[in-house]
This record gives sequence, C-alpha cells and structure tokens, in this order.
Amino acid sequence: QVQLVESGGGLVQTGGSLRLSCAASGLTISNYAMGWFRQAPGMDRDFVAAVSWIGGRPYYADSVKGRFTISRDNAKNTLYLQMNNLKPEDTAVYYCAAGIPASGSYGRSRAYDYWGQGTQVTVSS
Repeated sequence: QVQLVESGGGLVQTGGSLRLSCAASGLTISNYAMGWFRQAPGMDRDFVAAVSWIGGRPYYADSVKGRFTISRDNAKNTLYLQMNNLKPEDTAVYYCAAGIPASGSYGRSRAYDYWGQGTQVTVSS
C-alpha cells in the first residue's frame, strides 16, 4: 500500500521559512516523478514544484521560482520542499504527489497517481 505523508507545515510570518517533508512508503521515490501542489480555500489545486525521476531535474511554478527548492533524499525515501521568503499568497494546503508524467506534464495534477493527505501552511501578514 502506497502512503505519502506530509509534515512540516505551520504558521509563519511573511518573509519566514518552512521546510515540508513527504515520507513515502510502498513505493520508491527514485522510480517516480515527485511533485508538490497546493490548494487554497475555494481554489483549484495548483502546481508548485516537481522533480523528474530521471536525472532529478526540478520544475517550478513561476510564482515560487527563486524562493522554493524541491529536493529528494532517495536513501530516506523522502521528498522535501524548502520554502523561503514566504508570502501571504503562499497560504494553502500543500500536497505531495508521485507519478510518471509525460514530458511537459509535470504541472498537471492528473499526471500523478498517488497523493498525500496534505499539510497546512499559513503565512501571516
């Protein structure tokens, strides 16, 4: 049984930092593309970042480029999202996902097969 468990969310002030973790079991993350998505109340689930399963190439949404860094520790089977210079508009539930997206599809939530339960990130102004 595949499980993705996010942690590390919380309340932070504008300009602060958080590091999200996604611990995987039942799959080997190095065999999958891994992604982070977020969903604010009343909004669609939006792409944040992803890392390819071949070569570990990172992909980022324009809104987080230069502030967020995605990484993975294959030995720990864990995905991370380092979030710096946080803004109130980053407030959302953050989800990690695993899948094998086709080329050019890393930002599409439907390209991912497995999802975690989410962790809340709240950035106060």
